[in-house]
Amino acid sequence: MAHTAHASSASGTRHTARTPRPSDVFDARVHAVAQWALPVLGGLVYGFWAAEVNRSGGPITGWNVLFGFVSAIVFAAVCIGVLKVAPLMRRERHAVLWAVFAGVAFGFIYCQADHSVWRSTMMSLAVAFGVFAVNFYRYYTHEDGAGHREG
Repeated sequence: MAHTAHASSASGTRHTARTPRPSDVFDARVHAVAQWALPVLGGLVYGFWAAEVNRSGGPITGWNVLFGFVSAIVFAAVCIGVLKVAPLMRRERHAVLWAVFAGVAFGFIYCQADHSVWRSTMMSLAVAFGVFAVNFYRYYTHEDGAGHREG
């Protein structure tokens, strides 16, 4: 396939590579709202899920609803805390923090389904390891050694 050369490159001048800029589809206000709304929405989904798994198909009770709301509040608060603290850490600790959060959140839900402590621990460790591997790879390829984003 034949491509035409730019006029400046044909004359021998050198181009510097431009770093791609992230798209500016949303303004800062939308990002600020999303920074709080997404963990709260995730907390509500998590709380509903925890209450559903906890009741094991039985009737919905007041204690079950309270359990769901408390689970939602704790999940959202911890998620907001992780979102605030994690970017300040180096990539290894950043990935470990998200792995611990995901492992504990999954282990709590999994334990509500009356599985043994051993099985809940092993499953949550597997989830945490997977989250760590994906996040570490992402941070390793998108940050320098000091933890600053490249590009």
